[in-house]
Amino acid sequence: MADETPNLIRDPKKLRAIAHPLRWKLIELIAVEGTATATRCAEVLGESVASCSYHLNMLAKYGYIEEAPGGQGREKPWQLTSYEQSWSAEGMDTEGQLAVEAVTDAFLDNEFARLRQFDRRRSLLPKEWREALGMTGVLTFLTAEETQALKEELREVANRYVDRLEDPSKRPEGSRPVRIFLAVAAHPGSTEPSSAQPGSAQPGSTQPGSTQPGSTQPGSTQPGSTPPDSTQR
Repeated sequence: MADETPNLIRDPKKLRAIAHPLRWKLIELIAVEGTATATRCAEVLGESVASCSYHLNMLAKYGYIEEAPGGQGREKPWQLTSYEQSWSAEGMDTEGQLAVEAVTDAFLDNEFARLRQFDRRRSLLPKEWREALGMTGVLTFLTAEETQALKEELREVANRYVDRLEDPSKRPEGSRPVRIFLAVAAHPGSTEPSSAQPGSAQPGSTQPGSTQPGSTQPGSTQPGSTPPDSTQR
């Protein structure tokens, strides 16, 4: 299968440029609004204008954003150069692997902070949105082939709607920004494949994780024939 991630980030310095939770927030805000100034970012994110301006300029330095037409100084608008950022430790040297670890930590810090914020504010949402949104965790036993197939299926579901991010005309009335986050990970308590025979009991093999009402949403995508460690879109 051909590589579907031609924009995989391989430069350790460029990776470390997004190894900061605030920079992920800035990228996401610009993705949602199309363009944003340092002043607008500060207003939405509760940060100082000076801090947002600095981090926006760092994102621009490494090619994640660029100036949009209009404005100047801290009032100049920024836009994304790409709606997707992908990285992988595969084939990287030690410096690259450390950079991948750093950016993944920052990415996850931002994701988990968002989930905690959503959980705290969930009761403020209208009833239809409280029922539609949610989180699910499932623990089971899968082969590598089954895990890959599952991830591909979830990605396909999520990707049905990604064009709405770049094209506002495709957003239906009543829609709002919704974060879809997918993590498929091996259980940390086991490093070896199961050798259980059919019919033998395996603790936890049918034990679900935590579930909240409305938890029918898959997560963020991971394209590529050799999947990257993470892909943000």
